[in-house]
Amino acid sequence: MNVIDIIRNKQGTAFSYEVLPPLKGTGTESLFQTIERLQEFQPRYVNITTHRSEYVYKELPNGLMQRQKIRRRPGTIAIAAAIQQKYGVHVVPHIVCSGNNREDLEYMMLDLQFLGVSDLLVLRGDKARDESTFKPTGDGPAHATDLIEQINRFNSGYFWDGTPIQVPGTPFEYGVACYPEKHEEAANPESDLQALKKKVEMGAGYAVTQMFFDNRKYFDFLERARQAGIDIPIIPGIKPLTKLSQLTVIPKTFHCDLPEELHAEARKCKTDEELKQLGVEWTVEQCCELMKAGAPSLHFYSMGAVDSIYQIAKKIY
Repeated sequence: MNVIDIIRNKQGTAFSYEVLPPLKGTGTESLFQTIERLQEFQPRYVNITTHRSEYVYKELPNGLMQRQKIRRRPGTIAIAAAIQQKYGVHVVPHIVCSGNNREDLEYMMLDLQFLGVSDLLVLRGDKARDESTFKPTGDGPAHATDLIEQINRFNSGYFWDGTPIQVPGTPFEYGVACYPEKHEEAANPESDLQALKKKVEMGAGYAVTQMFFDNRKYFDFLERARQAGIDIPIIPGIKPLTKLSQLTVIPKTFHCDLPEELHAEARKCKTDEELKQLGVEWTVEQCCELMKAGAPSLHFYSMGAVDSIYQIAKKIY
């Protein structure tokens, strides 16, 4: 059973969401509370993000600064296995180019096969904070298509260096990301669409969109994708507004527009709680329209928004 099977076997619009592994040293209690709260809506699958190591500078007793590599959110594979075992929910860990070389990625795939996890979301991932442009790690892949090539080779029974895998495991199925409003580094929407088409031709079974707040952007993107011959399910990625600071942070960070109608109403809000309620109301309408149009699933980005997602799901499922 994979995400495509799950979607096709579901009557109506499926419910899924994404979680972050807990910060290093904070334990799993908060994460499991999120899982348990949203179990009521029978999620068809849960995505688990992965985060690259980054460099920080720490002052030594002699006053000099030492550059150290840290990872704030370890445990994507372990968390995926824990969720699957504890709750019986289908899990889809992210596997990314960012911060990984070819050997790192092969060991991740081996670990996932040992755990019986065979669904992935394949992403390039973010550039390092101290980099102006994305740079691969060592011999690691530079693009999602490069990582897909490695996964396909692994599925065919070969490690990246050409060595045969003596006992190949269950092949991986995978989805990819797409951008209704264009990836920030794409030259134009058409070249961005062609990048998605290449991922599909290489074997991607579905795509999940970056968050968007204007359904017209999704519907237009879906139409252009179909005209380009992209026939895989394209799952809307949904994020309700919860804080006043997001009115500037989200457009800047995720390169997506806030519709003027939403922005005008948001400017009237004086507190985070007022904006949070507006976010719930807007997202309910947004989701209802997407469901009516036949969206195969609604995929929620849960960071900082679990309460809102619960309220939204309560109204629409």
